[in-house]
Amino acid sequence: MIVSVPRVLIVALAAVFSAYHLVLAVVSIDVPRHKEPYIAAMVLFALATVLSLLQSRTQRMPTWIAAFNMAVAVVVPLLVTSQFDQTEAQGTYAAWHTAAIGTLMVITSTRRRHTFAWIGTAALVVQTVAWAGPGGLVAYGVIGSVGWVAVSHALSLSLAKAGRDTRQYALAEREAVEWRAAQEAHVSERQFRLGQTSRMSLPMLRQIVAVKGELTDAQRLECLYLEGAIRDEIRGRKLLNDRVREQIMIARRHGTTVTLLDEGGIDDLGEDDLDRVLNRLADAIRDTQTGKLIARTVPEGSEIAVTVVGLSSFDDGHSSALGSHGIDDEEDRVDLWLEIPRAEEVLSPGRLP
Repeated sequence: MIVSVPRVLIVALAAVFSAYHLVLAVVSIDVPRHKEPYIAAMVLFALATVLSLLQSRTQRMPTWIAAFNMAVAVVVPLLVTSQFDQTEAQGTYAAWHTAAIGTLMVITSTRRRHTFAWIGTAALVVQTVAWAGPGGLVAYGVIGSVGWVAVSHALSLSLAKAGRDTRQYALAEREAVEWRAAQEAHVSERQFRLGQTSRMSLPMLRQIVAVKGELTDAQRLECLYLEGAIRDEIRGRKLLNDRVREQIMIARRHGTTVTLLDEGGIDDLGEDDLDRVLNRLADAIRDTQTGKLIARTVPEGSEIAVTVVGLSSFDDGHSSALGSHGIDDEEDRVDLWLEIPRAEEVLSPGRLP
């Protein structure tokens, strides 16, 4: 179980810690020789803290605020320590700036501006050594400030990596779910097609077995019609309903080669629109006398759902019930060009002599 801490609570804690440093500064305000630089340092620190804790569109701190915080980390120690020496600060909270700058740099690092935070921390270390010697790093808590900035940096990197990993896992999970859904759809479609093919072919197969393969010419022709119908179920998919199947079979019995190609262009149609399109297709097959007839779906994004083309060939008049002829024969003549729209109000049929 992942427990998330509200951002308001984190900001409130940071504000309390920052305010605590200002309280210590106010308590020790009698230590500095001149109060104006000391108060100016307090104002700069308060301003930098407020800017750093303001609500932002992104978790990453704006560059100009990070640069301002870095400048405050350089200026505030100079303003404070210029008003007293280390002996005067002993036993007081006059050196409040060391912990305050450390807190400000932790906030800067937490908001993913690590370079600015480390530059400000380094400036604090250098200034403290110059003012109180190496021992001042321990006496005034600078080592602790450096440690907190390091911890903040490490935690920030860990959280960023965890966020990236979470997004990658979520993406992988989504892809896995989509893959599983696609596989289940393929299996379901395959089972449906196999079942449908079995129902269509079983009577003819039983008849073939009954006559031990000795079929009459009429029975052989029926086998060809059945093979064409099975091919329609595979290629035609949503281009088929009972009316379309009936008209295709009638057209084939009259010698018309019918080819259906469903490439997914009508998968998004609602039930009513699909029925209207298929009924219009059935009417076109019924009313057209042609040698070859091809119905194909149009890709999504077009106003047209299905195109229907009727062709006549200048040959000896023998047509294949399996649709083996192509539509690009140089001797083919276009008898019918029909575009069945997706929307009922859009009509663009055309018939060529």
